[in-house]
Amino acid sequence: MDDHSLDEFRRRWQEELAQAQAQRKRRRPEAAERRPRRPEVVPGRGEQASGYLALAQGLLEGAGRPPAARAARQDAASRSRSPPAREGAGGGEQLVDQLIRDLNEMDDVPFFDIQLPYELAINIFQYLDRKDLGRCAQVSKTWKVIAEDEVLWYRLCQQEGHLPESSISDYSCWKLILQECRAKEHMLRTNWKNRKGAVSELEHIPDAVLCDVHSHDGVVIAGYTSGDVRVWDTRTWDYIAPFLESEYEEDEPGMQPYVSFVRINSSLAVAAYEDGFLNIWDLRTGKYPIHRFEHDARIQALALSQEDATVATASAFDVVMLCPNEEGYWQIAAEFEVQKLVDYLEIVPDTGRYPVAVATAGDLVYLLKAEDSARTLHYVYGQPVTCLDVSSNQAAFGVKSLGWVYEGNKILVYSLEAERCLSKLGNALGDFTCVNLRDSPPNLMVSGNMDRRVRIHDLRTDKITLSLSAHQLGVSAVQMDDWKIVSGGEEGLVSVWDYRMNQKLWEVHSRHPVRHLSFNSHSLITANVPYERVVRSADLDGFSTHRRHRGLVHAYEFAVDQLAFQSALPICRSSCVTTAGYNYDLALAFPYDSI
Repeated sequence: MDDHSLDEFRRRWQEELAQAQAQRKRRRPEAAERRPRRPEVVPGRGEQASGYLALAQGLLEGAGRPPAARAARQDAASRSRSPPAREGAGGGEQLVDQLIRDLNEMDDVPFFDIQLPYELAINIFQYLDRKDLGRCAQVSKTWKVIAEDEVLWYRLCQQEGHLPESSISDYSCWKLILQECRAKEHMLRTNWKNRKGAVSELEHIPDAVLCDVHSHDGVVIAGYTSGDVRVWDTRTWDYIAPFLESEYEEDEPGMQPYVSFVRINSSLAVAAYEDGFLNIWDLRTGKYPIHRFEHDARIQALALSQEDATVATASAFDVVMLCPNEEGYWQIAAEFEVQKLVDYLEIVPDTGRYPVAVATAGDLVYLLKAEDSARTLHYVYGQPVTCLDVSSNQAAFGVKSLGWVYEGNKILVYSLEAERCLSKLGNALGDFTCVNLRDSPPNLMVSGNMDRRVRIHDLRTDKITLSLSAHQLGVSAVQMDDWKIVSGGEEGLVSVWDYRMNQKLWEVHSRHPVRHLSFNSHSLITANVPYERVVRSADLDGFSTHRRHRGLVHAYEFAVDQLAFQSALPICRSSCVTTAGYNYDLALAFPYDSI
C-alpha cells in the first residue's frame, strides 16, 4: 500500500471518528438534565467510545508518519522486540493486515466458512481423484460427508474401468467396491508376473488334427480335420466341450470336409468348411445351426463382427456379407466383386446400421461398405499385404517392399473416414506377419515380424518406442495392454513381457506354431496349430504319436484364488483318461495317476 492510499484511509477514519465524537457531545447535556448525579467519567473514555476506530487511528497515524519518523520509531521498537518491522509501504500493509485480523476477532466473521449448496460442492469435488478425496474427508465432518458421496466414487470406478456395465444403484458403497476392484487388479497383476494360477489343456478329439481356433471373452471354438466343431466356456471352468452339429449326411462317416475357419462372439459361432459351406450357430438356442450358406468354391477368408450378428466371407473373387433382418431371417446384406483372391478379411466395429469390412487381395486393399460398391483403399503394384487389423476408425496392414526401389517393409495406418494414409511405421528387413490395433492402448500399436522382433509403435510420432527380440523364429501372434505384451512364435513359444521394464516375465513352449492368442485381465488362451493337417502315422490311438501332430489349446487362469471357491478345479473333475499336466503355482506341470 502506497502513501497516498494510507492518507486516504486515514482521512476517512478521522472523519468517522469526528462524527462519533460530535454525536457524543450532543447527547451529554440531555443526559445531564435527566440524571442529577452521574458517576465519575473515566479519563480518556471519550477517545475509547469506538475502540477499533481509535486503534485504527493510532495505527494509521503511525503508518502515515514521514519516513524519518517511522524509521526512528522502528529503531526504538527493534530494541524491544524482534524481528524489526518493515519500512515504507510494507509496514502499512502489515498494519492493515493486523487491523483486518483484529476486526475478524471482534466481529467473529471467519472468511473461510462459506456455505455452498450440496450439489455445487459435489460438482467441485468430482474433479478430485481418490487420494484427494481421502484427504478432504479428514478436514471436517461436513467435508467427510461430501467426499464419501456415492456419486463421486461411482464415477471413479467408471473412469478406472471397473464394472462398466453397472449402474449407481447396484451397490450401496462404491468406495468399498473400488477398494475391492483395485485389490483384485493388484492380485491379478502379481499372478501374471509370477505365473501363479492354473493352466489346463482343452480336451482334443482323438482321431482329428486341429485346424483353426478362435476365442471371445473366455469362450473358445475349435475346428478339426474330422469336420467337428467344439466350444469351451473357460469362464466357468467347464472344459467338457459340447459338439456343434454340422447336419452333414451320416451315410459316409469320416468323410466330412475339413474345417477351414472358425469364429465366435458373444452370441454366434461360425465355421467355414473346405467344400465352401458355412454354418452359423446361435449359442443361446442350441447346438444345431440356424443358417447354412453355400459358396461355389473354397472359402478363403472369414470374419465375424464382435458386436453384432454380421458375417463376411470371401470365396474366389466374391465377398459376401450376411446378417439377419428384423424378423430374424438371414439374408445377403451386400455382395462385392474383387480383382484378386482375398487373403485377409476384417469387419470394422461400431459402424452403425450398415456393416463395413476391409479386405486385402495381394497388393490391393478394399474398403467394403454395404450401401456402396467396393472402393480401393490402397494399391501399390508389386507390394503385397502381409497382415491386417482394423479398429472403429482406422485400418493397419503390413506391406512388403519388392522391386528395384526397396524402401523397407512397413506398416501403413489408414483413416477409414478420410480414406487416406495417416502413418508409415517401421522400416524392417523382414515381413510384418501380425499387427494388433484393435486391442492396443490408445495411440499405440504392436506388431510382429519375421525378423523375430516385437515392436511397439507410437501413432502420434510415427516412431518405434520399443523393440524386443522375442522369438527364435518369426512372430505369429501378438497382443498388448497397458503394461504387458504376450507374443507367440513360429517355433511354438509363448512369451509374456513387461514392456515398461523391458523384461521377460515367463515363457511356455509347445511343438506347433502359435496361431491364436487372446488374453484379458485374468485369463489367457493360446492355440498351437500344426502346419500339416494329416497324421502320417496310422496308429492314431497312440498318445505320443497323436500328440505330435494334433495341435494344442491351452487355457491359463490367473484368478484361481477366487474361482476355487465357486467351482471344482479341472484336475478334480478329470476322468484321468489321458495323461495331462496341470500347473498350480508350480514351475513345471507334471503327470498324475488315477489313484
